[in-house]
Amino acid sequence: MSKVAVVTGASQGIGAATVAAYRKLGWSVVANSRNITASGDPGVLAVAGDIADPAVGIRVIESGLAEFGRIDTLVNNAGVFIAKPFTDYTAADFDAVTGINLRGFVTVTQRAVAAMLAHGGGGHVVTITTSLTDHANSSLPSAYASLTKGGLNAVTKSLAIEYATRDIRFNAVSPGVIRTPMHPAETHEFLAGLHPVGRLGEISDITDAILFLEQAGFVTGEILHVDGGQSAGH
Repeated sequence: MSKVAVVTGASQGIGAATVAAYRKLGWSVVANSRNITASGDPGVLAVAGDIADPAVGIRVIESGLAEFGRIDTLVNNAGVFIAKPFTDYTAADFDAVTGINLRGFVTVTQRAVAAMLAHGGGGHVVTITTSLTDHANSSLPSAYASLTKGGLNAVTKSLAIEYATRDIRFNAVSPGVIRTPMHPAETHEFLAGLHPVGRLGEISDITDAILFLEQAGFVTGEILHVDGGQSAGH
């Protein structure tokens, strides 16, 4: 029986590439996003729904178990980024950011870890965060990203220790700005300048990091910065 990965935010960008990367390894994949549709690949189970809804996180894992019989890895890729001056954030912004970045993480990860424990074969959780939590930038106000993604970095270390003796690893990939459909072409020059290396990251940089962590069995509690030097300074 092949191993099974769950990927949230899987319909485009990093998430879609992560689905493809695990399929190349021969894994089956449960792919979730709000508008995802069936791929025609029998090794990919599409489960549509907004991960901010607690029922969706539960359904994603239960559907994966029903279809494939196990869950080995969860990639928490779904996230929302709203850049505003701190005093301009609204209650709706707070609900949107915390709903996906925090509640979505908690619900799907709780269910995935329970499934890993029940199976008894260990497992791995990888969460996509952001290097803005380590290196704030005056030209890009990002308090809510720091509030939520910084929490995800911290909980990654906490859970790595909590489950270390039960062979479930927790790691995070902390990207800089990656060339995805989320960023219009006219913003690329400005965004490239946020990195000491002077360019945007590519989606493959992130999928390579995820697969490295997947195969690095002695690595847990790691926040792997893939950010063109952003977290080191500018």
